[in-house]
Amino acid sequence: MPIPRSPLDYDAEADAYDATRGGAPRAEAAAAAVLDLVPARARTLLDLGCGTGIVTARLRRPGLRVLGADASYGMATMAARRGIPVVIASGTGLPVRSRSVGAVSAVWLLHLLREPGVVPRLIAEVARTLRPGGLFVTTVDKDAAHDVGGDIDEVLAPHLTSTPADASAEVTAYAAQAGLRPCGETLFTGFGQGVTPRGAAEALRAGRYASRVLPRGATVEEVATRLGALPEQDVPRADPTYRLAAFVRD
Repeated sequence: MPIPRSPLDYDAEADAYDATRGGAPRAEAAAAAVLDLVPARARTLLDLGCGTGIVTARLRRPGLRVLGADASYGMATMAARRGIPVVIASGTGLPVRSRSVGAVSAVWLLHLLREPGVVPRLIAEVARTLRPGGLFVTTVDKDAAHDVGGDIDEVLAPHLTSTPADASAEVTAYAAQAGLRPCGETLFTGFGQGVTPRGAAEALRAGRYASRVLPRGATVEEVATRLGALPEQDVPRADPTYRLAAFVRD
């Protein structure tokens, strides 16, 4: 769900995306966590980087109008098929009036935004759209959540990105610059996202670890081969636990 695009082609991935990312159980956990933070007074929620809409479609409650935005035509098309009003737009240039939205969510998005300056610009744009008292709810430290202390993590540890785009301290600082202050957080389980060694190797070769892994002193294929040598190739390791942070506009 990239804004701007990551090395993964999200238009091409759209049809298979949900099945390879935990499907409905993961989406239900994410949506419940978002709604736990969004106050009852919110009347409009914009789900930024909505992707296929699998989470967006579950952000439902009485009195709350939910919209989606994504930079990928393929992803936005999938979201529209789920009945979600969606626009194709960059998170740094939203076609939304200033001070018109009660809440903005961004689930599994900021970690993809590796180009310098993009995350602070996106957060500033979100702040522009929020009403006073409006909330920005976003996942932070996403890639770190996948380190569950197992053998896959040992193989990948020397090659992890040292400056994640969604580091919580940096996101909090950017939010403060945009006039947003922290107001809560919660955790949720990434059901069905416990990876197998075979799956990790395939994901690495396909570029799905672009935000997390930058091979050092080895090629992608060499790291994938080390993953392929681990035992129990098709046994999923532990599911990750994700963190959602909320920021309010005063």
